[in-house]
Amino acid sequence: MTLAGRLFSGASLALLVALSSPQAIAAPAKAPASQNAGQPATAAELARLVDIPYERFTLPNGLRVLVHTDRKAPVVAVSIWYGVGSKHEPAGRTGFAHLFEHLMFNGSENAPGDFFKPLQEVGATDFNGTTWFDRTNYFQTVPTGALDRALFLESDRMGHLLGAVTQEKLDNQRGVVQNEKRQGDNQPFGLVDYLINQNLFPAGHGYRHSTIGSMADLDAASLDDVKRWFTDNYGPNNAVLVLAGDIDAPTARKLVEKYFGAIPRGPRVAPVSDGPVTLKAPVSLAHKDRVATTRIYRSWSTPGLNDLSSVALEAGVSVLGGLSSSRLDNALVRDEKIAVSVTADYGVFQSVGVLTLAADVRPGVSPDLVAKRMDEVIAGLVRSGPTAEELDRARRVEIAGKIRQTEAVGGFGGKAVTLAEGELYADDAALYRKRLDAWAALTPGAVQSALQAWLSRPVLALRVDPGERDLDGGTLGGDTAAKGAVIDRTGVAQAAGTPRADPVMPGAGKVPALDFPDVERATLSNGMPVVYARRASEPRTLVAATFDAGTAADGVRDFGAQSMMLRALTEGAGGLSSREIAERSELLGASVGGMAGPDRSNVVLDALTPNLAPSLALFADVLRRPTFEPAVVDRLRGQQLARISAEANNPSAIAAAELSKRLYGGAHPYSVRAGGAGDAAVVGRLSPADLKAQHDRWIRPDNGRLIIVSDRPLAEILPKLNAALGDWKPEPGATRGAKAFPAPPAPAGNRIVLVDRPKSPQSVIAAGQVLDARGGDDLLALQAGNEILGGGFLSRLNMNLRETKGWSYGVRSGIPETVERVAFRVTAPVQADRTADSVTEILKETRDFTTTRGASAEERQLTVDGATRELPGQFERSASVLNGLSTLTEFKRSDDWYERLPERYGAMTAADMDAAVRKAVDPSRLTFVVVGDAAVVKPQLDKLGLPVEVIAAPPAAK
Repeated sequence: MTLAGRLFSGASLALLVALSSPQAIAAPAKAPASQNAGQPATAAELARLVDIPYERFTLPNGLRVLVHTDRKAPVVAVSIWYGVGSKHEPAGRTGFAHLFEHLMFNGSENAPGDFFKPLQEVGATDFNGTTWFDRTNYFQTVPTGALDRALFLESDRMGHLLGAVTQEKLDNQRGVVQNEKRQGDNQPFGLVDYLINQNLFPAGHGYRHSTIGSMADLDAASLDDVKRWFTDNYGPNNAVLVLAGDIDAPTARKLVEKYFGAIPRGPRVAPVSDGPVTLKAPVSLAHKDRVATTRIYRSWSTPGLNDLSSVALEAGVSVLGGLSSSRLDNALVRDEKIAVSVTADYGVFQSVGVLTLAADVRPGVSPDLVAKRMDEVIAGLVRSGPTAEELDRARRVEIAGKIRQTEAVGGFGGKAVTLAEGELYADDAALYRKRLDAWAALTPGAVQSALQAWLSRPVLALRVDPGERDLDGGTLGGDTAAKGAVIDRTGVAQAAGTPRADPVMPGAGKVPALDFPDVERATLSNGMPVVYARRASEPRTLVAATFDAGTAADGVRDFGAQSMMLRALTEGAGGLSSREIAERSELLGASVGGMAGPDRSNVVLDALTPNLAPSLALFADVLRRPTFEPAVVDRLRGQQLARISAEANNPSAIAAAELSKRLYGGAHPYSVRAGGAGDAAVVGRLSPADLKAQHDRWIRPDNGRLIIVSDRPLAEILPKLNAALGDWKPEPGATRGAKAFPAPPAPAGNRIVLVDRPKSPQSVIAAGQVLDARGGDDLLALQAGNEILGGGFLSRLNMNLRETKGWSYGVRSGIPETVERVAFRVTAPVQADRTADSVTEILKETRDFTTTRGASAEERQLTVDGATRELPGQFERSASVLNGLSTLTEFKRSDDWYERLPERYGAMTAADMDAAVRKAVDPSRLTFVVVGDAAVVKPQLDKLGLPVEVIAAPPAAK
């Protein structure tokens, strides 16, 4: 998250809003006629809203370029995809594609230094890179005026990288990647993907080994390997460049020819088209891990993206376990209550798919029973296929998911990603349209046939039981028989280090001032305030009902009550059962969900505007008329206890919870972790009457407000809101809730709480201090100073522990905005043998900043430029506008607060930043929580001369 993003993070409404999906993207079109009739739009009408027009051209060197014009915001997404991923790696070099992706961010011949710095200077958003089996991609969304710089940077690392690659950089990024692997391995179920892929596919298959690779292969990577990998795979003829946003094709062609035209072709990379594999016989595996409950998996390899039968399988998987009302959900979770949750994951890659269904066994239930019933439900759908109504719901959910991404021009999802994926994988940027048409044409019989063809084959069955972990992640991830891609270097002259004709990096360009949507206000008939902004880029309406409650309403005594009550709202309301609410939401293409932040309880409707009226009716039932049926409450209790156990096994969650308790003391509401599942003893005793009392005290019109972002004007929406909610009154006799905030304890000197989690491959460090400030105070200079200290990628803490020393995958500090006293927090997952050294460096960097080495002129300028120029990109999405509105309202800021930020940043000096941080943060009073293996970590910590208290990891909930 960038600095501007952190300035509206307090309400956390965006966490409830789906922003992206891995597949196709929608573009706005004419609204369906049924919208005017007040009836739900048909799936066919909704499907017609999905469109991404583009123009295509190819440079003489083979670079394919796609251009999509979207003028809604003055930004352009730049997404470049290379046809090289982990499936191209030869034996002994697993993890190499991903390691090289990291090296591509460490500077090129004409842009030395970290790649993120020149992007932050121009206000880039959504910038990163990823590696997967089939490809490596790099992306950034930049203000239109900064497009030249973005293209210069991308072309320089495509054509002029090797002169900047050194052994030192390789060694550093090797350490970073190995810590990324440790961080993933350290999570509950962190070794499952290794086991599934290694047992689904035979030795040498391109999809068998993990993208992150094995520790041994990463250790073996040499500088010569790096250089050969670059020259073999990163030629323009092995790449697709997509420009999406405030750009047109003639302008794009001139710029792309200028920056990329002189780069010579590279070798030809032969396709690696390893496809699905049928197991000779069913495979059954068992694994123990530090997990809350037994999880049962069923996996198959299936067709890839270019085989349209994968669309029928997607639909079948959705009916089985993807929908909220899926067959596995209904049977195992809702009806029989033998599982606490089910999931369905269908990773569809270029030439293969991996289909995995999973169920978390309810504690006290026989895993064998759950496995048996899971197999029976799967077999039932394979045998008979879905009903027409089930398929219609799956189709609507798929289409709605695509429409919700209409706004995003780039990033991890977005239009640029969709076009690049189709072009690289299928030589057809409109592949998304073919797949959408296939969805529209699906019949229950076609789905049945696909399921019978692929899920009747031998299955990989995996069971993960709670216990001491029995595998070492450090030894997993590789494949000694990997074959890799065939490289044809015939007639290719390597041009590494060839001087470019334009070696001077372009300037930042002109960035237009932010035009935050106009804020309008109204009041419902019952007096409930309405705050509204219009975002007309897609047919979508977001409605957040936000109430003055949150986990602070629970405090310590009732921790978990708000969370459980909010989850219960969609599990039965207005005469509809849990299943009926799920089915109704799916038919409308809507989502409704509740979540408790630290200070507010939020219930958010994400609706397709053509279906707004019936979606609001469902939303009103959820808010006003929840039923809290005893059987449902009992089921939710089991699920929530399982979530509590899962948190007790997650090292990051343990660290965050323990730090909150240590910072705020036992009586303060913030001593419980915001977003946490609660206390097992509290959840265990909550009755339906307790949840109803919680609802009546806190979820009421005189305790909340509505925040809305829509493509339709407020005058059109307000009557619909009044029809659904205008006569809502508080429950007679129920007193509105009130929160109490005692003073946090006075901070002590530095101390360390070590939570013993044996055999952890990594330590999670959390450090913090409660500040004498509140979220409604003017924290702008403090947040800007923190950006330099630890808030951003280029911050001192991250550059020290990640980019210089390679001890961590990433370190961040932040000051989350809360209504009452805020806290300065640092989070640092680090390799176990560097735990004490990392604590020392965190203290050193914080002390330096607050004493002798405050913000430099360069750091000040970089922070101000980035925070100012990124604002138009920050508010590209409706969910970001919703979150911004919520923050303005919560902290009583003026409607033009965001638009005045550039002026305020411009007037801010380095001394202002220093003074704000030094007034607030006292490094001698930081409390540290370390979650790691005490046998490895405590001897290190003892040498620091600080008091160390060792406690056991929290027990799992029963």
